[in-house]
Formats: sequence, C-alpha cells, structure tokens
Amino acid sequence: MERPGSGAKRSYNQYCGLASALDILGERWTLLIIRELLMGPRRYSDLLVDLPGIGTNLLAERLKFLVDKGVVQQIDLKGTGSRLAYELAEPGESLRPIVLGLAHWGMDHVGDLSPADTVRPHWGFLAVEAMFQPEKASAIDESYEFRVDDQVFHVTVAGRVPRVGKGPADNPAMVAVTDAATFVQIGAGRLTPLIAMVSGRLTIEGDAEAVVRCCELLGIATGAMTAPSRAPSR
Repeated sequence: MERPGSGAKRSYNQYCGLASALDILGERWTLLIIRELLMGPRRYSDLLVDLPGIGTNLLAERLKFLVDKGVVQQIDLKGTGSRLAYELAEPGESLRPIVLGLAHWGMDHVGDLSPADTVRPHWGFLAVEAMFQPEKASAIDESYEFRVDDQVFHVTVAGRVPRVGKGPADNPAMVAVTDAATFVQIGAGRLTPLIAMVSGRLTIEGDAEAVVRCCELLGIATGAMTAPSRAPSR
C-alpha cells in the first residue's frame, strides 16, 4: 500500500475484484458522494452543503478522482458553461443496487439521533427505494406520496412493480407528512408509524388499506395503526 501523504491514492495491491473496487470506492466520503449523485446531477456547492464536514479541498479531490476513474462526469446543466454540475457516468449508475443494499443493511444499525448528527430530507428518497420489498408489492395499482420537510417524493406501484420518483404523485392513495429524522427512525424500525402519529411527528391521509399496503411494501411494522379513510388533501 502506498504511503499516506505521497500524493497518490492508496492501493491494497491485491489482485481481486473486491480490492479493486475498494481502491476506487473505499476512501472516506466517496460512497456518500455517490449517494448524493444517485438522486441526479448536483452542483459542487450543493454537494458541499449536503456533505457537512467534508471540506472543500477534500470534496474537490474526491470528485476529480472519480471523474478520472470514469465513475462521475461533469456536465453543463444549461449549455451555457455557467452551471456546471456532476452526475454519475454509466459505471457510477451501476452502483445503485449496491449502494441501496448497503443502505438497507445499515438501517438495522441506525442508533439514536445525536445533536451532532446531520439529516437531510432528500435522503428519504433513497431510503424508500432501499426499503422496497418487491415481492410484497400489491396487485392494486396505486401511488403513495411522502412529504418530508421541504421535499416531496412518491412511490408508484403498477403491475406489482414499485418505483420511486421525485415530486408529488398523481391521485395518491396515501399521503404521509413528517420530518427527516422521524422518517429515518420509522424506516429503521426504531419508531412505529402509530407512535409517530400519536406524538404528532407524522400525519397520514388516505385509505386505511392503502396505508397498510404501503407499509408492507416498505417492510414497516404498522403497530396496529389505523388511518382515516378520506381522500388526501393537496
């Protein structure tokens, strides 16, 4: 392994696929940069805001390395040269199931929220995708909307195939409104939707059976939850 501070990336020097992957992805912050870019192109300033603690020089170094490796590419958002951003190249996008798998695995290890912890509402977008249990998708075609702080995303089930998308759903069968920390705690199983509703941290509108179907799809224990049977308000 190359000496730290030599100006070159360290290598495990092992002729192995996993070691080769870790040579690219194993450095601190790298997978979190990938996480951010899985949600679409991001400007450098946006990445810096949503990765508190990384430092501007380290972010620039990590991005340059990922671009050099063909994992990330730089794009011109408006074609004017004034709004440059980063997005995943095809090899980077192929990491989606791996990152989602890690996120799903990590939900079992989420601890208590400490004052030092950062949480962002848009992380819920990937959390929902990571929580999918496709074999439990309902035969009923419907959509569920999530409003997490200032972010809105939705899940659509069609032909027993669930998909997550940004923005509001068309005619959602269920609308859930909460904050980012509560959303993570429910997904991690540290808080049931029922307790979150009783404590005022979660509101749900929609058909009660649709709520149960959504929870089953995401592997969430409802805690004997019931929901009001009325149309979601917009």
